Amino acid sequence: MKISTKGRYALRLMIDLAQHDAAGYIPLRDISKRQEISAKYLEQIVVQLTRAGFVTSTRGAQGGYQLARHPADYTVGEILRITEGSLAPVACLDHDPIECPRADDCITLGLWRGLYDVVNQYLDAVTLEELVNRAKPLDFSI
Repeated sequence: MKISTKGRYALRLMIDLAQHDAAGYIPLRDISKRQEISAKYLEQIVVQLTRAGFVTSTRGAQGGYQLARHPADYTVGEILRITEGSLAPVACLDHDPIECPRADDCITLGLWRGLYDVVNQYLDAVTLEELVNRAKPLDFSI
């Protein structure tokens, strides 16, 4: 499994919105500059995130995008699934129930299912808020 540029950029966009959540609606051009990602490419990604209800938008001079929920209410897994689709390591796990005619006799199916479960459990355990907090400089003052 390899996360595409679209998936990585969607995560960066969501992190940027979380980091600037207090500022209200954020213009896409501001995110584009901070993240050094083409505004055109971000437009494609933000459409998917808006349709999924992950971000809200408003038009006008004060327009832009903001998170629809608190950063703690988003997981990395759900953000990636919006742009990547299934995170399955093999195509046969994209369907439930598995449609492969060899599934009953497949020696490796358990291996792939285990990998799929571990990847999903890990990505679904990390929230957007945790990523933002990891990025904050540590305060060693007393």
